[in-house]
Amino acid sequence: MAAVWSEESKLAAWLRIEILACEAWSRLGHIPSEDMAQIKERAVAPTPERVAELEAVTHHDVAAFVQAAAEPIGEAGRWIHFGLTSSDVLDTALALQLREAGDLLLAKLEHLLAVVKRRALEHRDTLCIARTHGVHAEPTTFGHKFALWAFELDRDRSRLRTAREAVSVGKLSGVVGTYSQIDPSVEEYVCAALGLRPAEAASQVVQRDVHAEFMWALA
Repeated sequence: MAAVWSEESKLAAWLRIEILACEAWSRLGHIPSEDMAQIKERAVAPTPERVAELEAVTHHDVAAFVQAAAEPIGEAGRWIHFGLTSSDVLDTALALQLREAGDLLLAKLEHLLAVVKRRALEHRDTLCIARTHGVHAEPTTFGHKFALWAFELDRDRSRLRTAREAVSVGKLSGVVGTYSQIDPSVEEYVCAALGLRPAEAASQVVQRDVHAEFMWALA
């Protein structure tokens, strides 16, 4: 999980989106094939240290990243971030990170659920005392207690699966979401390559209800 949210992973995701956007522009004839070849050959994710160094000058994280990403490419680096706004990269990369984090959590949840279900069956006849208001009430079994937890975990799994899908949305529609400087097919191409859904509609950002749904599922 730490790797998913590391600066290195974030910058690698940003670069992946930038390169895919360049590919889409190239397919539309806006980026010469020789420039596209140069981008693919030379592009490498910048280090967090280099981005931080440039950000101290630009006072803008994405502007610093774009400058750092373009450096090793040379002249063709001018196409990095062509037609995009910062949140096109930020929010689409965030979707990738949240989806990957969700996958890790779901894998752990599957394992936990299997263990709890097994314990529920193992202890279905193991007597214990149940409590109400913090005092002894009536006999129950440890298996019953585990079963309650197992059904809750199963519902949690369903909620997290739904939230994972909800947050798996990308956006490359420009400054206010109107595609004023970008062809909608660029968004479609990038999202398809990343396994994301294009946002049905967006402003500068992907609407935050999908992120709230993911956080609610975690809670």
